[in-house]
Amino acid sequence: MQKIVLSALFILLTCSGYAQSIPVTIRLNDPSETPVIAANVRVMNVPDSSVVQYAIADTVGAVTFKLIPGNAYELLASSIGYKPLRKSLVISASDKALFFTLSEDNQLLDEVRIVGSRPLMRQEDDKVIVDPEPLISTSTSTLEVLEKTPGLFVDPDGNVYLSSTTPATIYINGREQRMSTADIASMLKSLPPDAIAHIEILRTPSAKYDASGSGGVVNVVLKKGIKIGLTGSVNASVNQGRYGNQVLGVNLNNQNGKSHSYVNLNYSKRNSYEKVETERLLANNSRVVQKAFTTHPADVAYAGFGFGYEFTPKWEVNYDSRINYNLDRSYSVNESAITRMNATTPSSENSNYLQNGTHTFSMNQGVTSRYKINEAGSEITTDFSFGYTENKGTQAYQTSFRLPQATELEGGGDWTNRRYFWAGQVDARYKLPMQITLETGLKATFQDFNSGTNYFIQVGDKQERDAFRSTTFRYRDNINAAYLQGSRSLGSFVLKVGARLENTNMKGRQMIPADTSFAINRTDLFPYLYLSRKVGAIAGYELRSYLVMRRSITRPTYEYLNPFARFVDQYLYETGNPALQPQFTTNFEVNISVQERPIIAIGRNYTQDIFTNVLYQDPANPTVAYRSYDNLGKNSETYFRLMGAIPPGKKYFFVVGMQYNYNDYRGEYENSPLEFQRGSLSLFTFHQLKLGTLSTVSLNGFYRMKGQLQFYELSNFGNLNLNVNRQFLNKKLVASLSVSDLFFTNQYRFTLNQGSVSARGARINDTRRVGLSLRYNFGIRKKEEKSGMPDFDTIERSTR
Repeated sequence: MQKIVLSALFILLTCSGYAQSIPVTIRLNDPSETPVIAANVRVMNVPDSSVVQYAIADTVGAVTFKLIPGNAYELLASSIGYKPLRKSLVISASDKALFFTLSEDNQLLDEVRIVGSRPLMRQEDDKVIVDPEPLISTSTSTLEVLEKTPGLFVDPDGNVYLSSTTPATIYINGREQRMSTADIASMLKSLPPDAIAHIEILRTPSAKYDASGSGGVVNVVLKKGIKIGLTGSVNASVNQGRYGNQVLGVNLNNQNGKSHSYVNLNYSKRNSYEKVETERLLANNSRVVQKAFTTHPADVAYAGFGFGYEFTPKWEVNYDSRINYNLDRSYSVNESAITRMNATTPSSENSNYLQNGTHTFSMNQGVTSRYKINEAGSEITTDFSFGYTENKGTQAYQTSFRLPQATELEGGGDWTNRRYFWAGQVDARYKLPMQITLETGLKATFQDFNSGTNYFIQVGDKQERDAFRSTTFRYRDNINAAYLQGSRSLGSFVLKVGARLENTNMKGRQMIPADTSFAINRTDLFPYLYLSRKVGAIAGYELRSYLVMRRSITRPTYEYLNPFARFVDQYLYETGNPALQPQFTTNFEVNISVQERPIIAIGRNYTQDIFTNVLYQDPANPTVAYRSYDNLGKNSETYFRLMGAIPPGKKYFFVVGMQYNYNDYRGEYENSPLEFQRGSLSLFTFHQLKLGTLSTVSLNGFYRMKGQLQFYELSNFGNLNLNVNRQFLNKKLVASLSVSDLFFTNQYRFTLNQGSVSARGARINDTRRVGLSLRYNFGIRKKEEKSGMPDFDTIERSTR
């Protein structure tokens, strides 16, 4: 693959082929030369009016279309607070950028309803852009928005999956969140949905992104004060399952000339339950049967704020900050029994009570700058960030044995984890002759993680130190990267090729109870190839195909490496594996999109040194098992994805899709050959129906058949959510009534057969909920949005 990418990069930089259409950038400013952000732009081919291109202006007020020199086009641009701009265009081969000024129209804001709509999902180069607006009203957190996004799957532990059975990497504002799964899930639960501008889904990220996204990348982009003047919203919501959740939040955005600022405040009080039933066979012809019920009450506070300033038309600087505090408790009761096969009475019976209390404080600070080299789109961006997470917790457990004799076992402990993370990167993009775009950049990250636990066992009236669970662990890593990639339009083709070089330095050491030091130092090359081609048109919409090849790495997080033994119950504990090695994945995907909307894809992932969650019997006690992570061999995963939608209309719109994954594992487990094959099918959908001008009904959900989580084989399960929205007070107040997991089908049974471990069970969560939310919008805002294409006919009628 490296040879293919290097050859393509050489051709890209040296050839000077003829292109029939050329990219033309259209930039929109107001009279003060401030970019007009999020303007709706339409370009229509006058000789053939069925050929229409649509786009939304980015943060510098720019859109790019592929136009044919000498052809006549009609341009229509509109934005809230400005008069619509209509221009006739005939471009020449030398036209690279066109500049237009939109005139302000304050009266238009108060008297004319403008429909500036966006599609729910659209393809943009190598990523899918999701407009979260239709999902926000039905959600109380960013994690719930991801759960309801068509094509994404979020498991009960908070992992997000795209095409692969490897979890996706989570980014916030383009920055990788290198934290444990539990910490990321906690952060996404605290992040208010109103703060999301859009979501980027990158199943095959380019060389510009970190190579650590074997399962793809989900980038949550937050709003940053892009409104005109002062705007904002106040929202409150409650939902009730067996337990209740309450959420209250305030969002403010302000833009005043060259400066902008924003504030997001959110508080939530949450509670839910989890019920797990398991049956595990033992080597001595016995079985352990357990029934656990756990509640998870939590109080979460979130604050996000930032500001930016445009010093010159070419240079701007932004500062962003996020602070999160989470007080999480859990209370668990686990009834356990050991029974010999064919026996009528258990040989052992007990009740285990477990109580955890965790205080998590996290802080993220970032400074970014953008310098525009020229008006063709060349620019240099910098990003420096710092993150700190502190996790303090206590645990207490008590086991009451009834058989074979009445005894008690109790103990507990406390822990403190601290994580420091620094990152700095510089990216440059250059527009060169012959329609070539070069991108290059440097990045360095540093992470320092410290963990200390102190456990005890109660013996009579005394407490004795638990040497097995008392640990001190320190982990550090430094990753340095450089990348180079280029893209070029060649007629109906778009070629992008690049490579990323990453130097990885990881070092961990457990000082207590024993030294389990490890170190990883390696340098790897990650090639990338992207090819896009126009293949036709359907009903006037462009049909385009894409081919992507990529190599990536998945590094074990400190959660996977930390050898600290976490007590679950007297028959199960969890521990990390300091010897865990990174895994490497090579991905190939072909997909087709219609008018920037993905409709079909097929791909394959080849993974080496795959590490996964495993379950082992404790060699010292056959009744005890422990969960850990291990490198098991290699895996070939083939997937097929299909998505479709009806043509966007004024009243009804829907998206429906499916994805099929087939996995073939080959490796070694417990010193024996391991072979595992399984195929799973997922269906997902989103529907929206407008009832008049004030009410909307939406329905979304998924259904997964023969699902898989690592080596756990799952039964069929799904989730269907219903929501009704109604607008009041001149459309400033939005009330939403929702039902999540309408038929209570988001629960599953599982089986696990790994070497000497054979287990089965069921998992049920507090997923069926009825909720009510209120959101009041103030300031100057768009009066109406819908999922679909921009309704320029409405704009034209309103302004005549």
